[in-house]
Order: sequence, then C-alpha cells, then structure tokens
Amino acid sequence: MEEVLKFLQEAKTFYLATVEGDQPRLRPMGFSMIHNGRLYFSTNNTKPMYKQMAANPKIEICAFAPNGQWLRAWGKVAFDDSAATQEKALDHSPALKGMYSVGDGKFTLFYFESGAKATIEGFQGGKQEFSL
Repeated sequence: MEEVLKFLQEAKTFYLATVEGDQPRLRPMGFSMIHNGRLYFSTNNTKPMYKQMAANPKIEICAFAPNGQWLRAWGKVAFDDSAATQEKALDHSPALKGMYSVGDGKFTLFYFESGAKATIEGFQGGKQEFSL
C-alpha cells in the first residue's frame, strides 16, 4: 500500500472514475493518505462524485508518472466522516484547510474497502500487483 501511495503522491494528479447511470465519469484528484491501514481520498459530499459513489461504490483510479509507468487501482469504497480522520487529513494536506474544516458537514473522506487491487505497469514491461 505504501508503494501505491508513493506513486500517487509523486504523480501529483491522478484520475478517479465513477459511474452515473450507464455513463462513466472521470475527474482529476490530488489528495491521498494512508490512515488506519487504509488508502484514503477526499471529496465534498455536495458534489456529483459523492452521489455517484454512494449509488455505486465501485471506482477506479489511474495515474501516470513521467518515467512511463502507470498505476491503476480499483475496488469498492466506503465513507468515513469521523472527526479524527478529518483532522488527520487536514494535517496531512494543509491545502485542504482552505476548503474544509472538521465537522463542516461537507468534508468527506473515503477509502478502499478490503479486496481492492492495484497494479503498476510500464512501457518497459513488468507488472507489480498490490492488494489494498
């Protein structure tokens, strides 16, 4: 899991896909952290992305690194609105403090549930597989 987090943080921007009805939806993301042994992300619970994940918790993430490698991660997510997790996220990423505060009613964190998978591959071949 640490290697997946490191890849996401080095890529800086990654893309998260959800489904709305029968239409895929994709958006850029930047926040990720490991907390309590889980890979976490954040969103605002007033956004369509939140509603899409609530209706269908299966997501996929993709990131590309300058060295020609890419990461794909997929699985089901669950939400965590606990104050402790929100505090950890705000400490981890001060940029979030400009958008959210603990208990503000819109700051939502989510994580991959057990059973999620990730791969790192590259143009030079090779494939690493991870359980999240």
